[in-house]
Amino acid sequence: MKLKINSQGLKGRLKVPGDKSISHRSIMFGSIAKGKTVIYDILRGEDVLSTIEAFRAMGVEIEDKGEVITVHGKGISELKAPEKALDMGNSGTSTRLLSGILAGLPFETTLFGDDSLSKRPMDRVATPLQLMGAEITGQTDKVKLPMTIKGSTHLKAIDYVLPVASAQVKSAVIFAALQAEGLTKVVEKEKTRSHTEEMLVQFGGELKVSDKTILVPGGQKLVGQKVVVPGDISSAAFWLVAALVVENSELILENVGVNETRTGIIEVIQAMGGQLEILEQDNVAKAATLKVKASQLKGTEISGDLIPRLIDELPIIALLATQAQGQTIIRDAAELKVKETDRIAVVANALNSMGAKIQPTDDGMIIQGGTKLHAPENLINTLGDHRIGMMAAIAALLVENGEIELERAEAIQTSYPSFFDDLEQLSENI
Repeated sequence: MKLKINSQGLKGRLKVPGDKSISHRSIMFGSIAKGKTVIYDILRGEDVLSTIEAFRAMGVEIEDKGEVITVHGKGISELKAPEKALDMGNSGTSTRLLSGILAGLPFETTLFGDDSLSKRPMDRVATPLQLMGAEITGQTDKVKLPMTIKGSTHLKAIDYVLPVASAQVKSAVIFAALQAEGLTKVVEKEKTRSHTEEMLVQFGGELKVSDKTILVPGGQKLVGQKVVVPGDISSAAFWLVAALVVENSELILENVGVNETRTGIIEVIQAMGGQLEILEQDNVAKAATLKVKASQLKGTEISGDLIPRLIDELPIIALLATQAQGQTIIRDAAELKVKETDRIAVVANALNSMGAKIQPTDDGMIIQGGTKLHAPENLINTLGDHRIGMMAAIAALLVENGEIELERAEAIQTSYPSFFDDLEQLSENI
């Protein structure tokens, strides 16, 4: 598809789609809890739909009435063996978190996905689950999809130090620990998003968190709840950056999730001198309204324990850095290589083809700011990665002349089905 170029500014108010991470977990917890779970403002992206269909295939009744989704949970022990292999689509979250649930069930399940998901390593999840007693086999030593899990009703608790900073791996172990005998101890490499821990407590479960250590007792029973899903800060990130870098822009983003383990991008914007205000903060729902407008920006360094708090936002942050004065360095982000694509290489290639000056490194990028972008000689391919597609669409707004063609734009449906409609709406308000 052809991308919109030469924006004269973006104006208006917007409510971004529901948080993808929380949407996945609300379906999962609702499905393994007893009783009715009612979910409002869920993300209707393809990834979350993969999670819904997986639990339907295991016998869970899930009603979808548009504004509200109702999950009729009967408890984790009532999940049934699916009649065929489960299609995870492009969703790494579905695959890894579901693996933790399947690890404690008395049947064998095969998970498969699209070309992109099939390249992503699952050994990081398989290893702890195997230590707990599940049998897991996949392709190559990285246990890539298709992957088969033979669960055990006698999982044993483990003490496990996560080798990577990954909320998905942490969550898989927590889901398995709920079904294990004894107390499971998980130690994080760096603190990652805490949605699983918080939602476990919301559904009547228990755990203890002390800094990077999490203790989860086994044999827990959960109870259905009401869940209101806040807006996804990962989706809001594209509009935050657009408003900062496109002249004559001012946006108000409503009901954005501001869980402290996800707000790294806000800290980066503030460090770069961006004009961003946090309004109407709801400390219970951990949501807020964000107001942002075009700003003069300066380069910064992004590294260390900040990385897990903005790992999914780094592609659009790279674009932000191309428009800041001075140099921006991203370090400690090797995890980008095993996302939907190798995001270090793909982001650098896409933006460099538009005139940016980005040097990829083993664990990040060195970005020279203050660069004027132009139309690339060739089309930009998302390679099936939704965040690359949205980053390219925002970058195109800065290009004054020419045409920019985005191939495989349908990848954006994974997390933000209304993205281009929202872009059109904000553009029309000028």
